[in-house]
Amino acid sequence: MNEKIQAHFAESIQTKIVAAEALPEFIEKAAKAIADTLINGNKILVCGNGGAAALSQIFASHLLNKYEKERPSLPAISITADSALLSAIATDSHFDEIYAKQISAMAQTGDILMVICHGGNSRNMIKAVEVALSKSIQIIALNGVDGGELAGLLGSDDIEIRAPSDKGSRIEEVHLLVINCLSDLIDQQIFPVL
Repeated sequence: MNEKIQAHFAESIQTKIVAAEALPEFIEKAAKAIADTLINGNKILVCGNGGAAALSQIFASHLLNKYEKERPSLPAISITADSALLSAIATDSHFDEIYAKQISAMAQTGDILMVICHGGNSRNMIKAVEVALSKSIQIIALNGVDGGELAGLLGSDDIEIRAPSDKGSRIEEVHLLVINCLSDLIDQQIFPVL
């Protein structure tokens, strides 16, 4: 078991080394876009499936509550968190619509939709992006593997931060680190003196 544990740590470290070389430009661009959106009085909507849903809740809580220091709340909504709403939409419409319907109702011009996914091929995430794009909402995609169908939907103003792995566990680890980086950079831009 010790060897297996060591292998997990080594693989995680190596993935993060590759990510540290490949992703800073995209993380910086995303942090600036999110900070500008919040400064302009708009909000961030976040969604994901499974572990990515948990990451979407972590990011929304970093913005709405705090990251590492006390400061005013920032408007962010994890649209993965309302189980009654998600099950109602899945039952009455289709599971593919669980995020698209919420975005259709809540997203406004100037908002950002952050989608967090392993490979960019989940139908509900693709539909969410399609609805956001139809409303001219900027997309920030935390993605993995080859980007999937979702990557092909993104326009020149959208930002993809793709974890350099095809393993779900490594992708989630990189995404959590990206979320922490974004949270710190957003705080530094909006609240530089706190």
